[in-house]
Amino acid sequence: MLQKIDFEDSFDGPLEQDRSHLLRPSYYLDILRRRWLAFILPVVLIAGAGTAAVLIWPPTYLAEGKILVQSQQIPTELVRPTVTSAAQERIQVIQQRTMTRDNLIAIADKFQLFPDKRPLMSVTELVDLMKKSTKIAPVDPILDFKQRSRTDNPTIVFSVGFEYGDPAVAARVANELMTRILNEDLRDRTSRATDTSRFLSREVQRLQTENAALDAKIAQLRIAQGKPATASGQDQPTSTLAQMKAELIQKNALYSDKHPMIQSLKRQIQAMESVAQAPASGGNDAATAASLDALVAQQEGLQKNLEAATAKLMAARMGENLEKDQQSEKLEVIEQPTAPQDPIKPKRPKLLALTLAFAFAAGAGLTFLLELTDKAIRRSSDLFTIVDGRLLVPIPFIATKSELRRQKWRRIAAVALVVVVTVGLLGGAYFFMPPIDLMLAKARAGLFR
Repeated sequence: MLQKIDFEDSFDGPLEQDRSHLLRPSYYLDILRRRWLAFILPVVLIAGAGTAAVLIWPPTYLAEGKILVQSQQIPTELVRPTVTSAAQERIQVIQQRTMTRDNLIAIADKFQLFPDKRPLMSVTELVDLMKKSTKIAPVDPILDFKQRSRTDNPTIVFSVGFEYGDPAVAARVANELMTRILNEDLRDRTSRATDTSRFLSREVQRLQTENAALDAKIAQLRIAQGKPATASGQDQPTSTLAQMKAELIQKNALYSDKHPMIQSLKRQIQAMESVAQAPASGGNDAATAASLDALVAQQEGLQKNLEAATAKLMAARMGENLEKDQQSEKLEVIEQPTAPQDPIKPKRPKLLALTLAFAFAAGAGLTFLLELTDKAIRRSSDLFTIVDGRLLVPIPFIATKSELRRQKWRRIAAVALVVVVTVGLLGGAYFFMPPIDLMLAKARAGLFR
C-alpha cells in the first residue's frame, strides 16, 4: 500500500536514523507552533504574578552619612595624647556600645519604628531587626578594622546608615546614630584621660605620704644625733632648724610651693619643731648612724620616683585638657545623612528581568516535556522505531511550475524588503542623527558615558 505522509524533514539520503533535525531552527519553530498554548500559559501566569509581586514590593531606603577620624591638631612632639589606642579599635568599641540592646530600643521608641511589625514581634526580634537595618562599615573596602596595628594611624572614613521604608525617618535615625557615636567617642576619650590623671594623682599622693614619713624619721634621728637634715641629705653644723628655714627661703625663690623639694623641707621643719623639746641623745651610736644612712638612701630613691610621677601627672593633666578642648584625635562628620531619593531594594529592573527569564524557561520546559512524552510520528527517523527500513522507499518531491513561480516571487519580495529597510535606515540616520564627526568628538570627551 502506498500512502502519502507529510514529514517535517526530507526523506532524501540513506534510510537510517538521523538526529540532525535537532540542530535546525525549523524543528523548534514547528514545536512552538504545535505547543504554543503550553508555552504561553506558564509565561503569562509566572510573568504576571512575578511582575505584580515586584511592583507591590515595598521599597527600602538607605540614609547614610560619613565620619572622618581626624588626627590630632597639635603636634604630638609638643603635647602627647593620653589616649593611645588605635582608631580602629576605638571605632569597634564605640560600635559595640552604640549597638547595645538599650540604645536600639530607645531609638526605636523615639522614632516609632516598625509600627506594623512591633505588635507581632518580641523585644529580641526588634533588636535583631534594628541591628540588621543599621549599617556601620569603612568606606574604603581595603581598610579592615582587624588588620591594623596600634602603631598605624591611617586616614579612616566610615559610613553610618539606616535602612527603612520611609526615607525621611531613615535620615533621622541615621543622624541619631551618628550623634550617639560622636558623643560616645568624646565621652570615652575624656573618661580615659580623666582616669589616667586620677591614677597618677593617687600615685603622687602615695609617694608624698611615704616621703613625709621618711622625712619625719630622718629628722628625729638627726636631732637625736645633734645633726641638721637638709633636702640633699648632707650633714651640716649646728643650728639645724634655723639653717633649714634659711634653705627653705632660698628654695622658695626658685621653686613653687608644690615642688617636691619645698614640700619635703616643710615637712622636715615641722617634724623638727615637733621634737625640738626632746633631749638630744648621743650622736656617736653606730646603729643609729647606719639606720640614718639607710633612710637617706631610701629617701633619695623615693624622691626620684616622686619627681617622675609628678612629671607624668603634669603630662596627663595636659592630655586631659587636650581631650576636653577636643584638640586631640577626634571624629568629624564630613557628610550628614539626607533623605534618599531612590530605594536600594528591591532592584525592580533586575527582578523583572529574572521573572521574565524564569517565565520563559518554565514555558520552554513545559513545552519540551510535552513534546518528549508525545509518541506521534512527525519525521522520517521516527518510522525506524516501528517499521523495518527495508520496507520504506523514498520518492523525490517534484515541484510544479506554479510552485517554482511562487518561490521566485518570494525571493524577489525578500530582496526588495531588505533594500527598502536599508534605504529607510540610511535615510533616517542622515536626517535625524548628528554628524559623525560631532559624535566622535563627544565620544572622546566622554559625554556618552
